[in-house]
Amino acid sequence: MPTNKEFAIRMEDRPGTLGKVSRALADRGVNILAFQSCPSEGKSLVRIVVDNPTTGRTVLGNERVTFTETDIAQVKLPHRPGELARAALRLGEANININHAYCGVEPGTNAPLLIFGVADAGKAAAILDQTAAAASAS
Repeated sequence: MPTNKEFAIRMEDRPGTLGKVSRALADRGVNILAFQSCPSEGKSLVRIVVDNPTTGRTVLGNERVTFTETDIAQVKLPHRPGELARAALRLGEANININHAYCGVEPGTNAPLLIFGVADAGKAAAILDQTAAAASAS
């Protein structure tokens, strides 16, 4: 799978803030493919991957939320024991450190989608594509 864009959003850690941003994206037809949220320094750090990064960027800007945009590597792997280990080991063998990771679902198939935040998303995506192809063949 190719690289994709991840939006890291800093928002107030209070009821309704995530719902407001999610609703704004949905109202513009933007589907959230993967999502992670955790408290950080009195706020929440929310990471999302969407199906339409261009519109997603516009919506987040219109909502006046603070966010950064980075490239991530994503891969669809079979849902069976050892697949995360295989992917993580392959990245490690290539000396690629995983800064963060989380899961989502692939549009259309609802297959598990793994998201890896790494320094070199293009290199990681190529390695993960090879790993996925080997996993499909076995």
